[in-house]
Parts: sequence; structure tokens; C-alpha cells
Amino acid sequence: MGLKADSWIREKSLKDRMIEPFENGQVGSNVVSYGVSSYGYDIRVGREFKIFTNVNSTVVDPKNFENKNIIDYEGDVCIVPPNSFALARTIEYFRIPKNVLAICLGKSTYARCGIIVNVTPFEPEFEGHITIEISNTTPLPAKIYANEGIAQVLFFEGDMPCEVTYKDKAGKYQGQRGITLPRILK
Repeated sequence: MGLKADSWIREKSLKDRMIEPFENGQVGSNVVSYGVSSYGYDIRVGREFKIFTNVNSTVVDPKNFENKNIIDYEGDVCIVPPNSFALARTIEYFRIPKNVLAICLGKSTYARCGIIVNVTPFEPEFEGHITIEISNTTPLPAKIYANEGIAQVLFFEGDMPCEVTYKDKAGKYQGQRGITLPRILK
């Protein structure tokens, strides 16, 4: 990155549409912060959630995922049950450049409450909303606030583009919109 990290993120987002919608500064008054930070971008969680349930006593199988394992919920606050899990999505839509890899880490505000956010890397030329995995590791119900920060994305720019991008591979989650459940290519 020839520019300062926050300037690089602004340039890529405003000029090349890397992040849409894009928040040019850090928003943090009375909310879990989101927007441009010193070396990354704090993403927001949308209003749609898929909360895991054991009501139907099915097995969670990544090769044959059953919708009976989840309950759809939409709202400004999602309650994740104790020792449970939910899927959500970012408000932001990403277009990762060919020479960039992005890593996403949970925000400390949630981590200090026992809420762990897991997101896999954003590979070069990935495009889409990000599906967010939210684990409540506590024995208590946990609140997740929609339209507020949930995790921070860090961007790593390579000196050269990679040989094969996510787009080149026709990655199975390319262009995803909304929350995308696990899938296996057949």
C-alpha cells in the first residue's frame, strides 16, 4: 500500500466500489462502531438472521444442509440463545481487487461479551455480501444489534496479482446476496 491504510481503503471504495455502501469515517456514538478505521473497515450486520435450533433434532451437515436446522428472523435486535449460533450478512457489498486478500476479525465489544464472530477470508476478486457466523459462547442469551458494527476487515495488498482468483475459480459463493447457507458443488 503506497497510501496510508485508511486513505487506500477510501480510494478503493470511492473510486473502485470495493465497499458499498461505504462509510467514509468511523461512526461510534451510541452504536457499536463501524466505517473506516486506522487499518481496516468495520462492517455492519444486516437485519436478517438465521438462528440455529435443535427443535427438529437434525444433524448439521455441511454437505447436506437442512433448513430445518434454522429459524429465520428479521429485526433490529437478534437474541442468540445461550451456547448457540446464528448466521447474518453484512450490509456492505464487497468487490475485492485482484491483488488483495481481506481477513475479518470480530470486534472487541462483542468478544468481551463472549460473542465470537467468524468470517472466512475474502479472496482476490471475491464479490458479494459476506455471510457472518456469530457464536454465543455464554450460558446466557446475547443481543446482536443490526445496522451496527460486528467485525473489522483488514486488507492485505500483494505486490502482484495472484495467478488464480476466486472469480477465475468460479467460487461457489461468488456474487452472493443475503445470507448464504453452506453448499457443495456437484
